[in-house]
Amino acid sequence: MTQYAPRPPSRVFGIDPGLTRCGLGVVEGVPGRPPTLVAVGVVRTDADEHIAARLLAIEEEIERWLTEYRPDTVAVERVFSQHNVRTVMGTAQAGAVAIVCAARRGLPVTLHTPSEVKAAVTGSGRADKDQVTAMVMRLLRMSAPPRPADAADALALAICHLWRAPALKARQPPARPAKPTASTASTASTASTASTASTASTASTSAESATPVVGGAR
Repeated sequence: MTQYAPRPPSRVFGIDPGLTRCGLGVVEGVPGRPPTLVAVGVVRTDADEHIAARLLAIEEEIERWLTEYRPDTVAVERVFSQHNVRTVMGTAQAGAVAIVCAARRGLPVTLHTPSEVKAAVTGSGRADKDQVTAMVMRLLRMSAPPRPADAADALALAICHLWRAPALKARQPPARPAKPTASTASTASTASTASTASTASTASTSAESATPVVGGAR
């Protein structure tokens, strides 16, 4: 009977970006099974501080989490359109910091929309925050809800990616073969020409050696 090795667990770092509160959550597990809680928290910055200082504080905390928990992949909430442009800008900036931190370490980053996260965790893309928090508590076997809600959203992001990763990978188109560059085409052409000339020269030599000598040697 063939023995199949179990799939190794994957550790996902979910980040719910925001300037005032940036939710952080790490879970571990395999697709199709309830995950395990590793860590949850939130980065807070003061609205009175300069934007540069706030983004730096978020970067430093994300870097600390990456070092401490060593995730295999990072999931960040995709910024969606809102009427409050200032809020959107802050969320986008915090999200960009998270993406850069992961990229610096060579970690794959995936963006998920809020509706994708809700659908993955609760089964409905229109679920409210209370429903998402309740399902996160149930899946991670938590006795108390993670607070603030940004922390629960970060865990939901991590769970969403953990479960959706195989489907996302399966939908990726196969890699196309690289097109030959001008240098490669020139080299191939030169090699082809040289090969043709060599073949012709060899054929000519063979023909000369095969020509009979009239009268023979004396």
